Amino acid sequence: MNAGAPEWKPNVGAASWTPGGSAGFTVAKPSPAPAPAPAPVPDRQESTASDIDENDPLWQVVLKIAEGDRTRALKMINNPDSLTQYPEVVAILASGDGDAMETDDWEKNNDTAGGDLAKEVDEKMTIDEKPKPAAPAPAPVEEPQPEIDPASLQEGDPREHLNLVFIGHVDAGKSTLSGNILYLTDNVDKRTIERYEKEAKERNRESWFLAFIMDTNEEERAKGKTVEVGKAHFETVDKRYTIMDAPGHKNYVPNMIRGASKADIGVLVVSARKGEFEAGFDRGGQTREHAMLAKTLGVT
Repeated sequence: MNAGAPEWKPNVGAASWTPGGSAGFTVAKPSPAPAPAPAPVPDRQESTASDIDENDPLWQVVLKIAEGDRTRALKMINNPDSLTQYPEVVAILASGDGDAMETDDWEKNNDTAGGDLAKEVDEKMTIDEKPKPAAPAPAPVEEPQPEIDPASLQEGDPREHLNLVFIGHVDAGKSTLSGNILYLTDNVDKRTIERYEKEAKERNRESWFLAFIMDTNEEERAKGKTVEVGKAHFETVDKRYTIMDAPGHKNYVPNMIRGASKADIGVLVVSARKGEFEAGFDRGGQTREHAMLAKTLGVT
C-alpha cells in the first residue's frame, strides 16, 4: 500500500451499482443440486453345485443338453438368456416346473425379508384387546344332608370297660384265680386246658395248670412264680374286663406297682392256709404291702 496516496472518498454524484447494469455484468444463478445416484443393484448370485437339485426337471434337461458335462451345465444355468434357444427348456419354464432352478435367488431373499418386515410392523401396530372378564361360576347347589341319629355316632362297644388287678402275697393263688375266670367264661378252649394239664403234670405241678393260662413265660412256669404282669380279657353282658395278674414276690414289687397304677378295681387275694395267711401279714409279707400300695395308687 502507498502511504503517500490521497485518501479515498466516495463520489456522492456517482450512480449506485446494481447487478446487470450498463456494463452488462450478470450474476450466475446457482446450479441445481445433483440428482441422487441410483441404488446399486445387488449382484445376482450364481448357482453352485451344492445348490443343484438333481431331481429338478430343468437341471436334468440342461445336463442332457450339456451332454453330461456338469461344469458346462452350471454355466448354462447361470446364463438364463442362453437357455431360451432350447425349445425343451422354454417348455419347462412355461409349465412352471423349473422354479427350483431360478438364478435370481437374491430377489427371493429380498421378498422374504420384505415379508418379515411387513409382518413385524403389523404386529407392532396391532392394538391389544383387553380380554373379556370370565363369567362368574354358578353358585354350588347344596344338597340336603340326611339326618344322623346321635345313637349311631357312638363308636366301639358301648359297654363299660374296667381294669381288674389281682394283688396279694406270693403263692396266694392269684394266677390260678385269673386262669379259672378265663376258663369259666369260655375264653380258653378245652384242648388248650388239656395241654396245660399235661405240662403241669410233667413238672410235678398238677394243680398249677390253670396258672399256666396267665403265666406264659417259661421262667414263670419253671419257678412257679409270676414275674411280669399278665393280661387277659373277658366279657359279661353289661361290662368288659381286662385282668392284670400282678406278681406277689417282694423282688417284683415295681412290676406290681406298674400294673396296679392302670387298674380301676383291685382284688386282694389272701390264702386261708395256716402259715400262708400269717406270712402275708408279717414283716416283709406282701398282703399288707400290696394293700397299702393299692390304696396309695387310688385303686378301690
